[in-house]
Amino acid sequence: MGSYLTTLIPLAFLLASVGWVYQDASLRTRRGTPVYFSAGSIEVSKPATWALGCLCLWLIFMPLYLTCRRPGN
Repeated sequence: MGSYLTTLIPLAFLLASVGWVYQDASLRTRRGTPVYFSAGSIEVSKPATWALGCLCLWLIFMPLYLTCRRPGN
């Protein structure tokens, strides 16, 4: 039973944070202030792109999203 919890808890956290990113990015896009990141030819501005990035590379995209969503950025 313990091994299931050590797998399910991080997975639940990952899915919850990806859901929050998608919901927050969608809300900001509807308000006209999308969360935007650009580096060279790479551009991330759509809610689905943010969510997919967080799902695949959480350690990179989650801090990046939190940084880019701050007012004034």
